[in-house]
Amino acid sequence: MIIDAHGHISNASYGSTEQYLEIHEKAGISHGVVVPGGTVDVRRMSDYISGKIKPDNLVPNNDYVAHSCETYKGRITGFAMIDPHADDALGDLEQRFKTGFRGLKLSPMTHQFSFASRAVAELVSLCGDFNYPVYSHVVYNPGPSTSKYIALAKQFPKTNFILGHMGFGPADQEGLEAAVHMDNFFLETSSGSFLHIKESVKKAGASKIIFGSEYPLSHPQVELTKIMLLQITDDERDKILGLNIKNLLRLSFPNN
Repeated sequence: MIIDAHGHISNASYGSTEQYLEIHEKAGISHGVVVPGGTVDVRRMSDYISGKIKPDNLVPNNDYVAHSCETYKGRITGFAMIDPHADDALGDLEQRFKTGFRGLKLSPMTHQFSFASRAVAELVSLCGDFNYPVYSHVVYNPGPSTSKYIALAKQFPKTNFILGHMGFGPADQEGLEAAVHMDNFFLETSSGSFLHIKESVKKAGASKIIFGSEYPLSHPQVELTKIMLLQITDDERDKILGLNIKNLLRLSFPNN
């Protein structure tokens, strides 16, 4: 089965759960792992990355994700997005895990934190206690950089880390080397360059690569095509397209 390991859903006109699942059905994707969207308007993503504008909606709508997961049970699984600066961030994450969420989504571009902060360390440690992974992108800034994310993963070897979008830029060698040498470090493919995905499979192995779409910024079918074009074995493709994330999240599906 094919699992899209990274989509953003919100009640925005361009990013609803219903639109997401409709695309999945047409693309042959069986399941989605989703996080709250809407903290930034992805139609203006370049403005946020450049710092021209700042996020104006800092509170992730985890309740929308929870409601969607309940409504479409068996088709989507949620990661909770938590602002490390928020009051009782740790308690919030623990409660989300107890009510069905299967991972933590960090967003340094939205919430402006360092991976070296104590608040982040506490959240990451809790993920290890529940055996759920951490997912984050990185930015071109010392605090939430690839190197700091790798250092965090080394500090918490019992927690699994997923590096969103293959890391920073089109060919993040730091992230790739971490995936090669660290058992708890994985690369997620959405928005990644085809060449870097190809090289990462070759160097780190298919067991360290996870397919994701970055819906609604990118189309799941477009991201899926990059994986289908790789000249790899069926077993390797199956790992990338679903088995790796299925095992990390301990998901079970009837007849699979």
